[in-house]
Amino acid sequence: MPILVITGTGTEVGKTVTTAAVAACALAAGRSVAVLKAAQTGVGPAERGDADEIARLAGGVTTAELARYPEPLAPGTAARRAGLTPVRPYDVVEAAQKLAVDHDLVLVEGAGGLLVRFDEAGGTLADAAEALRAPVLVVATAGLGTLNTTELTARELRCRGVELLGVVIGGWPDSPDLAMRCNVTDLPEVAGAPLLGALPMGVGALSPADFRTAAPGWLAPRLDGAWEADAFRVRATGSDGS
Repeated sequence: MPILVITGTGTEVGKTVTTAAVAACALAAGRSVAVLKAAQTGVGPAERGDADEIARLAGGVTTAELARYPEPLAPGTAARRAGLTPVRPYDVVEAAQKLAVDHDLVLVEGAGGLLVRFDEAGGTLADAAEALRAPVLVVATAGLGTLNTTELTARELRCRGVELLGVVIGGWPDSPDLAMRCNVTDLPEVAGAPLLGALPMGVGALSPADFRTAAPGWLAPRLDGAWEADAFRVRATGSDGS
């Protein structure tokens, strides 16, 4: 798995902090890591973007950002309104492949969801993942509505023949409600792929040292962590499934 594409079921689902956790676990396992941000929106030229935040939390990663647009909009829309050149799927493919030459793992973080448009032709992160033949990790929310958006994302990947590696819950609260507790069981069912982790809400506010120490406890061994889905489900639902 030299290249892993990380997308969300929408915006503000915990995609960046999940990418940082995956990077931190891979680094701790002795792997060299690069992070590619396909398109950064809503950030000015001198401001810190998502790739910068990932590097701050995870530590020694190589970062690359293909384009930056000032307005917090879909990349294609933001590029058009700013009069700037849009990112195209083949730009993402080319950059990821170049980074993979010198790194054990390249994490490609999208903007928003899987089908958010990069350009006027309708190019998306899904197109890039398909061309790269790279697996995709989907970051989902915990609460009501997540089953629908997760299943739609999973169906699109299957239609394209793209591997869905699994689902990570991008923010798990201290006091989950009924829908959240049920979703722990239902998310892997609707996705047709395993639940590979759950990040506690607010972990992006941890110090980098604390973040790196804790990260393996949030992600499954498939992502170089030590998180156990069955144990989490029992804690979350109060049931062992028997």
